[in-house]
Amino acid sequence: MNSVFDELYSKYHQDVFNFLIYMVQNRQQAEDMVQEVYIRVLKSYQHFEGKSSEKTWLFSIAKNVAIDHFRKQKNWKNRILEKFDWNRNDLPSDDAPPEEIVVANEEIQVLYQCLKHSSTDYRLVIIMRYLQELSIKETAEILEWSESKVKTTQHRALKWLKIEMSQRLRKEEKEIEKIRMERS
Repeated sequence: MNSVFDELYSKYHQDVFNFLIYMVQNRQQAEDMVQEVYIRVLKSYQHFEGKSSEKTWLFSIAKNVAIDHFRKQKNWKNRILEKFDWNRNDLPSDDAPPEEIVVANEEIQVLYQCLKHSSTDYRLVIIMRYLQELSIKETAEILEWSESKVKTTQHRALKWLKIEMSQRLRKEEKEIEKIRMERS
């Protein structure tokens, strides 16, 4: 069991941690939750039937740990993304011009603010599909949904996210313009 556990840990630890930090937006909580994931893995590995990949099984456990965490908190919907270390964001390139870095960072912040206000289903699908780069099939297995439900939810989430981000960006542009006008 030790070699199997070590292999699972070395292959998927960073992905599981990233998934949980995207969900709870708190490094310490994500670290605690990763420990809970691996405790559950150790307790239940003998029951793993291999009907899905180990990665899918591991993410299913991580999803359940996150949901259990949220259920334990009061007002969990308001706390899901309230804390995020913005300095940890990886920017597209270190060689990018400063203007591109600023724009990319602003867009990342707007994206996370929008996710903060999205439904849990939208958030899960966007994080799994685009931030964790899981396939539709893997996402469906983890969420225990049909592939068509994942596709539909993904489509709706992206449509909602596009509208929400454009509204927020327009609002920020108006606020910046207002400040400029006041200074003139």
